[in-house]
Amino acid sequence: MVNYRKYISGVAVLASGFFLAQSTVSTVLYSQAYENQKNTLNLPSPVTSVAERTVLSAKELVDINVNTMMADPVLKNADWGFVVYDPKTKKVISSYNENTPLVPASTTKLLTTETAMNLLGENYRWMTQLEYSGTIDENGTLNGNLYLIGSGDPSLGTNKAGAWSYRDIISDFMGGLSREGIRKVNGDIIIQTALFKGNITRLPENVVWLENNNYYLPVGTTREINPANEKLIMKKSGLASEKKYFYMSPYANQMVYADKYEGDGFLTTKLPDAPAYLANTLRTTLVKSGIGVTGKVTPRMTDASPESRKLVSAYKSPTLGDIIFYTNQHSDNSLAEALLKTVGFQKLGDQTSESGRIVVTSHLKDENFDMMGLNYIDGSGLSRSNNVTPIAQAKFLTSLMDEKYYKTYLTSLPVGGQSGTLKRMFIGTGNGQIFAKTGTLNKVKTLAGYLKTNSGKTLVFSLMVNNYSGSVDMVKKRMEKILEPALDL
Repeated sequence: MVNYRKYISGVAVLASGFFLAQSTVSTVLYSQAYENQKNTLNLPSPVTSVAERTVLSAKELVDINVNTMMADPVLKNADWGFVVYDPKTKKVISSYNENTPLVPASTTKLLTTETAMNLLGENYRWMTQLEYSGTIDENGTLNGNLYLIGSGDPSLGTNKAGAWSYRDIISDFMGGLSREGIRKVNGDIIIQTALFKGNITRLPENVVWLENNNYYLPVGTTREINPANEKLIMKKSGLASEKKYFYMSPYANQMVYADKYEGDGFLTTKLPDAPAYLANTLRTTLVKSGIGVTGKVTPRMTDASPESRKLVSAYKSPTLGDIIFYTNQHSDNSLAEALLKTVGFQKLGDQTSESGRIVVTSHLKDENFDMMGLNYIDGSGLSRSNNVTPIAQAKFLTSLMDEKYYKTYLTSLPVGGQSGTLKRMFIGTGNGQIFAKTGTLNKVKTLAGYLKTNSGKTLVFSLMVNNYSGSVDMVKKRMEKILEPALDL
């Protein structure tokens, strides 16, 4: 914990000439009225006078601001930790509770996305292929099956990170079938992908599903879902003026956030099974285009005696670097969870979240991550069972500066006052100088990343606040206040 008493005495001596005209760095007093002002964003001003800014160093100003925040009504009863770390000297510049395990919220994505980039490479892509078996006769009839081969592309059909829409992918597939001269399909459309197909029987434990309008997590996919019901809706009155949209999980009958509110009390979920939706849309488009399909859409998870097949068309996802950029900029939970499953599959051959957790924690150990206080439960940070220390985050981010993909990773982080989830923070001081991942849960606000000082140095920081009082906007203002003098380091 920083101690500012020695700085107070120095200010008192060196700034004595200003005593009657300027306020000194003394204990900040708050009235009970201020305690009750839950909606105000007025902040204490621990360091305001010209004398103080002239006498004190930037480090001393950071320490004093941190100490002042200990008495702040919003933070005084909170569990919070802070560290500013110099990646060159490998030393802590300023800190408070830096070794305390805290709930990191979406800064958990820093670990998930880096593991994926390290293990798969920033240019990794998922492939979704259309193939066919059998033969094509002189009339253009395919006596065989069409195969839709998936690889677990988390962006499939979403338009996220530059991904194609379902319509674009179908159009490309139709062009491929036309080139092959196929005018009728005397067979089935078979979905073949072993990825992300676990049958969801209940919602994962410890995951925050209802969280003050901030997050939702799609339920996932299931073999039992009927692709014809890709839109699952429920009525709930009184939602027109609010953004609290809910839907009933078709698998567990529990209510979670919906993806979209369409008016008139109707709510729409995410598509539960992207490959099934793509395959059924392909069949519908074929029939509407006059290309008959005698068979049905059917999954085939394993194939003991695979047919000989020919490639018709292959769709490549955006690069992993592009997907990680979108994930971190928008704090996309579904993409983060998909990345967790992807690394699990790539390393252990198993697409479960548990395998993903094993791979991520193993990777962090190999990279000498400070495992003390770490509890890595999910890929997105929705679980309140996640824990990490501020110093572990700071040292982890420091270690990445030597990686060949550091520039891509850094670029994926929101920029203060300019992009992503930081667009509305650091609009004044710090604009364009803070590169960090945000995290938000109910009574949890976190921020971790890099800052460019006014002198051109790069420093690393972590700031995590749990169980605060007041609103999240109040905490964000305090965060800005704590980091502001660090820009002069």
